[in-house]
Amino acid sequence: MGKVGKALKQVLETYGITQNRLAVVMETRRSNVGRWYHEQIDPTGDTIADIVAALRKIEPSAAEEFISLYLGESIENEE
Repeated sequence: MGKVGKALKQVLETYGITQNRLAVVMETRRSNVGRWYHEQIDPTGDTIADIVAALRKIEPSAAEEFISLYLGESIENEE
């Protein structure tokens, strides 16, 4: 556990996006975002896609950074 949480935490802090704002845009509970943020649970693949979509609505560059942080090593290993 933790890779999603680490990426999410970094992006939210870098772009000044609150957990509550992300939760509202995702139409989920803030407690869910908090559990991902604090690395207590990992979101499902579908939920990761929802996180990206919500970040794109809030700040597109935040979504791109999240993708890069989350998938960065996987993408680099394929190249």
